[in-house]
Amino acid sequence: MTKDHGPQIKDDDTYESLREDGASKEKAARIANAQASDDMTPSAKGGKAPPYEEWTKDDLYERAQELDIDGRSDMTKDELIAALRDR
Repeated sequence: MTKDHGPQIKDDDTYESLREDGASKEKAARIANAQASDDMTPSAKGGKAPPYEEWTKDDLYERAQELDIDGRSDMTKDELIAALRDR
């Protein structure tokens, strides 16, 4: 039986499966909640935003700031791109 992870996790089965596959708690919760929402389709191909290489360094920095990536102020554009993709 699937454990109830509380109201913050909308799809407990998906969350547990992702955690068992090695996903972080944050990533598993993000995906599980997106799948549970009728407004989101996490399995659909994206592509609406331009690739990070086309972003300015300032835009990359702002996105890294939104995601609270440590060390972002000392990163080059290529390092910011790598950090965002690893997130």
